Amino acid sequence: MPQDSSALDPAFRELMEARHSDPFAVLGRHREGPEEVVRALLPGARQVLLEDSGEELHRIPETDLFELRNPASHLPAHHRLRWIDSEGGEHGLVDPYTFGPRIADFDLHLFAEGRHWHAQRFLGAHVHEADGVEGVLFAVWAPNAERVSVVGDFNQWDGRRHPMRARGDSGVWELFLPGLQPGALYKFEIRSGPTGEVLLKADPYGRRFELRPGTAGIVEPPSEHAWGDEDWMRDRAERDWLQVPLATYEVHLGSWARAADGSFLDYRELAHRLVDYVLQTGFTHVELMPVAEHPLDASWGYQSTGFYAPTSRFGDPDGFRYFVDYCHRHGIGVLLDWVPGHFPKDAHALARFDGTALYEHEDPRRGEHRDWGTLIFNYGRPEVRNFLLSSALFWLEEYHVDGLRVDAVASMLYLDYSRGAEDWVPNIYGGRENLEAIDFLREVNRVLHERHPGALVIAEESTSWPQVTRPPYVGGLGFSMKWNMGWMHDTLEYMALDPIFRHYHHDHLTFGLVYAFTENFVLPFSHDEVVHGKGAMIAKMPGDEWQKFANLRLLYAYMYAYPGKKLLFMGNEFGQWEEWSEEGALSWEVLQYGAHEGLRSLVADLNRLHREEPALHGQDFQEQGFEWIDCHDADQSTLSFLRRDGDRLVVGAFNFTPVPREGFRLGVPRGGPYRELLSSDSAFYGGSDVGNGGGVTAVEEPWMGRPYSLTLTLPPLGAVLLRPADLD
Repeated sequence: MPQDSSALDPAFRELMEARHSDPFAVLGRHREGPEEVVRALLPGARQVLLEDSGEELHRIPETDLFELRNPASHLPAHHRLRWIDSEGGEHGLVDPYTFGPRIADFDLHLFAEGRHWHAQRFLGAHVHEADGVEGVLFAVWAPNAERVSVVGDFNQWDGRRHPMRARGDSGVWELFLPGLQPGALYKFEIRSGPTGEVLLKADPYGRRFELRPGTAGIVEPPSEHAWGDEDWMRDRAERDWLQVPLATYEVHLGSWARAADGSFLDYRELAHRLVDYVLQTGFTHVELMPVAEHPLDASWGYQSTGFYAPTSRFGDPDGFRYFVDYCHRHGIGVLLDWVPGHFPKDAHALARFDGTALYEHEDPRRGEHRDWGTLIFNYGRPEVRNFLLSSALFWLEEYHVDGLRVDAVASMLYLDYSRGAEDWVPNIYGGRENLEAIDFLREVNRVLHERHPGALVIAEESTSWPQVTRPPYVGGLGFSMKWNMGWMHDTLEYMALDPIFRHYHHDHLTFGLVYAFTENFVLPFSHDEVVHGKGAMIAKMPGDEWQKFANLRLLYAYMYAYPGKKLLFMGNEFGQWEEWSEEGALSWEVLQYGAHEGLRSLVADLNRLHREEPALHGQDFQEQGFEWIDCHDADQSTLSFLRRDGDRLVVGAFNFTPVPREGFRLGVPRGGPYRELLSSDSAFYGGSDVGNGGGVTAVEEPWMGRPYSLTLTLPPLGAVLLRPADLD
């Protein structure tokens, strides 16, 4: 007869109440004194057998525990259980509590020290083979949990069924579930030690999740995608990204285009349609607003919950691999927005993950973003740094992306960012700098650049923090590039003015060159400038409709000639009238009208020139790549400058008024004929076609301190780019 232990053994009671922290000490097969015992916890079971021997396990009274003492001696190391439930259904599995620990101590050691760059390889859910048995290995970091269980559609979401093993003081819990197949839905049920509350949490390291509003993880099979971008990846590693053209098309995948019924396109269809369009329009890269899984469409992905999972809105992970691969095979780079600065408070996600402030700070003066209603990562905690650093590497390695644009860097650098005087805590030296975040950013940049030469890490950083794009060994943060927010704000403020007032604000255009080469800058007209009442790019421009388009063509020509890499948000390139909204597709129908198609054609030609002419990209970050011809002509609101790269030379002249400037004389360094590479006023783009007949000739008449000069007609609200004809 089985022993009635339920009244005697507290461990049984703790298992039934889902409070036991060491289920492997009770379940599975054990030697207890002179006896060997097989024990299983199977809620809802009516009869339980050892399938290998046919012996029956007996219920321990008043519990869902079943045990057999002194089973047959010929049982395999991992015996199978078969049971009949209360409705007569039959079930069977290899007992998960017969398997030893699967995660290497070395991995746990590196993780605890914050030096594991691939924590996702052992944390999360992984198809796994243990002792010849196939299944899924689950692991999660929850150091303040009393008990953690894997729950899912395979165990009726019952936290009693599959409690996990704690791996010493590492805070990691693991469990191998034999026989479980990819596609299973799962979460972690956590009983908090400090509070006793039971929490149902999504996997921080999950590779795939249900489509919102569902939040469960999906066990992902090994990838079946066969990469075809070997040439691209090799060339990227060998390329000097400082001196190559970079013109980025910023895209929100959910609203770039939609299916006819308004539904989302999948990754594969997006790949074909977007690549065709990007090739037509000439951009070198696409930058995707966050594709990491997120619960709310209106967050645009900037409140991520799945830092290792491409969103299921557009398909599965292999679909996203196909998207990146297809871009690469057609010569287009892929950058991702990555958000390590904050995360949402959603109860299913990282917030108070084990009942404590685990990923965030306990003190809201350090742990909450007041503006965004989100939580701030605790960068001083080694395991949190591992979580983020591994995520950054994961996107580059698993999905071959070409770089990350790091969101909201300014909010990471300053402890008092957007806070009142009493709402922040100084660092150990009494300063406002977030020392832990600074160290983290330097480490991310160092590791990514060392392991993936040619990959880019771009900062969205809007303050005067020095050396953002200088190496850590000289005191910098180590980013490849940063967005030039000052140039963007000054330029847009200037362009919004009626031309009659522009001469009073000429310094808005010239001031940027004071600091243009202190960092490696990207010139961005991003999504942030066409939302929240700011108006679409075309709507920002003054004047009637013709002048609006002329101003926007002038602005884009000015940007492409100006030193720095380029970025345009989708819809900006063809002059969409409405502010951008994530709720629907772009207004592609306006391309049937000449002004919109003309603007798009101008952008395509600017991209072509940017790629083909080294003077327009080769020295973007060096002072020797730029020279003013005349920056003082405020009265006429004109600017002129040279772009250089070795012997290559381009002259740019810009008229920010609607008055044509005839007989406009410029000093240049070389004589002879100059070919007009582009006039933004060309009739082909929708302009008035005031121009220079395709070119002009520089004569040996000194002007503006230069030995030669040429005389132009500057079109109204127009830009002209010229090159010495002998360089063709």
